[in-house]
Amino acid sequence: MPQVAVVTGGAGGIGASISRHLLAAGTHVVCLDLAAPGWAHPNLHALTVDLADPQATRAAAANIAARFAVTHLIHNAGAIRPALLEEARIEDLHALTDLHLAAPLLLAQAVLPGMRARRFGRIVLLSSRAALGLATRSAYAATKAGLIALARTWALELAGDGITVNAVAPGPIAGTAMFHAVVPAGSPREAALAASIPVGRLGQPDDVARAVLFFADPANGFVTGQTLFVCGGASVGTLTV
Repeated sequence: MPQVAVVTGGAGGIGASISRHLLAAGTHVVCLDLAAPGWAHPNLHALTVDLADPQATRAAAANIAARFAVTHLIHNAGAIRPALLEEARIEDLHALTDLHLAAPLLLAQAVLPGMRARRFGRIVLLSSRAALGLATRSAYAATKAGLIALARTWALELAGDGITVNAVAPGPIAGTAMFHAVVPAGSPREAALAASIPVGRLGQPDDVARAVLFFADPANGFVTGQTLFVCGGASVGTLTV
């Protein structure tokens, strides 16, 4: 049986890079995103869904579990909704909770029986360097920190079933719509941000994809409950966006 990975937000940006790396390794990919990918591959399967809608997510999860023998779940879909504390909206907190936390919970619950039956699974949750704290990121940072907590908790619950659960926490990643919605491409702000990162550059989607593939590798079954910061050293210093 081929390996099958569910990749949320897999149509573009970091998710597309993750999907392409998995496909190159021979893994079938089921992409869940608001829009279908603008690219094709014989082993790429796409399903459009709003993962911020729990009912739609639950229906998509049941559909996938019925059609595919899922071996990997990679939750990459995300949104920022930046705001200073006094301007933060409870609606944004609820929306990002549904997208960042409820969606992977519902998807994991759907594919878990199959993973347990096969005694193998790899779950990778995309958190963020912002989980350590970042101005204007109340809802985003809180829910991305929650993903780290989910990874540590699920790792303990699922280790005996041959299922590992880890998190990847990217720093500023250029070339993605989400990043450039906040930091315009080619702007002085982008240049200043790159200069503030210890390695002296912004990340690229492939930097994150390579980290995800480490956790996704069937050979890496002795690593679980961990968070890998892919941030150019920003997690050990001060970052200003």
